[in-house]
Amino acid sequence: MSNTASAETGRQSERADQPRMAEVVEGLAELLAGVERLGVAFSGGVDSSLLLALAVEVLGAERVVAVLGVSPSLAADERTAAHDVAAFIGAPVVEVATHEGDNPAYRANGPDRCFHCKDELFTRISDEVIAVQRLTAVAYGENADDARRPDRPGARAATEHAVLRPLADLGLTKGDVRRLARVLELPCADKPAAPCLASRIPHFTRVDPAKLAQVEAAEHALRGLGFRDSRVRHHGEVARVELAEGDLARAVAPDLREGIVTAVRAAGFTFVALDLAGIQSGAFTLPLVQVARA
Repeated sequence: MSNTASAETGRQSERADQPRMAEVVEGLAELLAGVERLGVAFSGGVDSSLLLALAVEVLGAERVVAVLGVSPSLAADERTAAHDVAAFIGAPVVEVATHEGDNPAYRANGPDRCFHCKDELFTRISDEVIAVQRLTAVAYGENADDARRPDRPGARAATEHAVLRPLADLGLTKGDVRRLARVLELPCADKPAAPCLASRIPHFTRVDPAKLAQVEAAEHALRGLGFRDSRVRHHGEVARVELAEGDLARAVAPDLREGIVTAVRAAGFTFVALDLAGIQSGAFTLPLVQVARA
């Protein structure tokens, strides 16, 4: 398909999504009826960014604040990108330092690690942000696909803290979210998923700042080599590199292979392995929760 034809297809798709956008805005207005000031747990990913943009559309920028949790599990690149997206949307950002690493249950890194992380975030928002920012509600970007996945223990924390999940309540899937983000021309509309750095460490292997820093450095280096989407799984001395399927052949080409090895070793790993299965979302958690449910 030519670039012209591709662009026209994209425009047609956006026009087709306009009625859906109007429907979503109307539905969100109903869900947020009575909310005077909303805090959005914000990461800069496409889900929370769409929620933030829609909330600004419905309530106005003066009644919405993005709340960004900052800890060693958040890569510096992601922190910067989140601020850029919020600025594009026109929403103010409040950073809150989270200390999930102080929690032994989080460091133990069981399948419920995400619960302890989200519980810490929502607790900090309750303790440090709600009163200061005069929030009457807090929401986060769970979508309808997330709500059906068994490897999302953070949802339990949201329920316990009475955090709203408007995207899921409106039935918006990940595909819906991306399409609507493109209609709004959000800069993160096509951004690959970026789970927290702790998700790169196998369950029951201790999470600590040194390991998180190794993963962050290695993935930053891979982006510098042109790999937009990657995971560096931390297996002690071994870095297991997951790349998008379209990048696998390129990664083993002589001109890049040596650069990848050098870059990942510079992050503190001794051995570098390329996983031929590509990127595998939930690869550490899904097998454990599925066994538990069997």
